Amino acid sequence: MTLTSHYLACQGRELHYTEWGAQHKEVVVAWHGLARTGRDMDDIAAHLANRYRVICPDALGRGLSQWSPLPDQEYQLSFYAAQAGALLDQLGITQCHWLGTSMGGAIGLHAAAGTLAGRIQRLVMNDIGPELAAPAVARIRSYAGSPAAFATVGELERYFRTIYQPYGALSDAQWRRLTETSVRRLPDGRVTPHYDPAMVRQFEAHPTDYDQWPAWDALQIPVLVLRGAHSDLLLPEVAEAMRNRGPRAVVVTLPDCGHAPALNTPAQFALVERFFNA
Repeated sequence: MTLTSHYLACQGRELHYTEWGAQHKEVVVAWHGLARTGRDMDDIAAHLANRYRVICPDALGRGLSQWSPLPDQEYQLSFYAAQAGALLDQLGITQCHWLGTSMGGAIGLHAAAGTLAGRIQRLVMNDIGPELAAPAVARIRSYAGSPAAFATVGELERYFRTIYQPYGALSDAQWRRLTETSVRRLPDGRVTPHYDPAMVRQFEAHPTDYDQWPAWDALQIPVLVLRGAHSDLLLPEVAEAMRNRGPRAVVVTLPDCGHAPALNTPAQFALVERFFNA
């Protein structure tokens, strides 16, 4: 199954997305994490595309999507959710399932309890919850807010292998693809991750953006929560609360990974596929 690449203006900003399985009627929106791109979803999108049309956006300020000229106003969950709604409207998608890793799951929760209520039918949240562990947020901000730059792509790949080691087992080919799909070259010739560093302004301008227990308690759709066994962002007690309140999620702990599982193994494919097929 192959992907196609597209661009659409959503809320006045151009978003890039890839599409898999365009011939299918049922839709999955697969949204990536904070400092990543939609190409992180290639493996699971290719698998799901045997049955579903899969849409994998690059969030505003990431990958091939436009960078916001108004970072304090637009790098926040409500704007991302509004862009998601505009994207679905233009693609003629009235209902979908949502698969979100980290920030992508937070966007899905925000949208499913708000502007896309009734349109998102099932939600998978990959190592994210309505409450985040502060030390993990600080860790992520420490590298995302001041992205490293290197003379060569090989050095950048070695850096990615270090900071994203918690993703779990990636093959050499998968590490190479992760690097090549999320690299940009600076004016001085060095290479750096392909996102707008200002996107971390979200944590300053909207410090409670990820506090989403009211949204969680309002959900009335099936939810699957995947938690990396060694995750420092989604703590066990938060995952347990997600099991016991609101939509009473199905919570599955994935071994041999932390924040966030890469969704690149047959076992992970099967968990998501069974949930969406139910």
